[in-house]
This record gives sequence, structure tokens and C-alpha cells, in this order.
Amino acid sequence: MDKGRILVIDDEEIVQVSCKRTLVPEGYVVDAAASGKEGLELFEKSKYDLVLIDLKMPGMDGIEVLVNIKRQRPEQNVMIMTGYDTVEHIVESISSGAAHYLEKPFTPDTLIERIKEVLGQEM
Repeated sequence: MDKGRILVIDDEEIVQVSCKRTLVPEGYVVDAAASGKEGLELFEKSKYDLVLIDLKMPGMDGIEVLVNIKRQRPEQNVMIMTGYDTVEHIVESISSGAAHYLEKPFTPDTLIERIKEVLGQEM
């Protein structure tokens, strides 16, 4: 059963892999990108129910990617992930249009719970 399409944009391969390992068995279709540029290219080619973006990436950071995505599709659900959890980052992410915020490292259960919250799916 397809619960939705998710795009994971994170420069750390381990995060991409762990998101796929957690979400695919739950019924999600998951694409992954290793940079903001690559993520935006995938985003422009497909429709996603949710985009997960790492805050700190080389080149284009997560806020830049978020703003780009929201400019193209204001209704797009986006969640920011980061290991640099500060009030400023949370405020900047939410004010830039993120639906939620996920602190790294996160457990598979927390990832699934947040995604279901954002997508309005039953827990």
C-alpha cells in the first residue's frame, strides 16, 4: 500500500539509507538526494507528499532549499532535519514554511510519528 511519496535531501548517505530502511517497509515510496541542488532537480520532476531536508549541507543549505520549494509549490509539506537544534533554527525553519522539525539523531519510531503527523495519517 502506497502511503505517499517522500523526498529525503541529506548530504549524509547514512541518513538517506536509514530513512529508506524505515519508510519503505511502512509503505512509503522514498527518493533521496545528496545535495540541495540534486534534491531540487528531483523535486521539479516529481510530486511528493513530503520533503525531508537536512538543515546543514555544503553548497545550498536546508533553508535555501525549503524557500525554493515553497516558492515553486507553496502547499508542499516540508520537514527540516538537523543535528544543530537551536531555537533560532526552529524559528527560521517554521517561519520559512516547514511543517515540522526533526532533531537528529532520531529513532525510526519518531520519524514515522512525525511524518504521519505532517501528512495527517493515523498513528
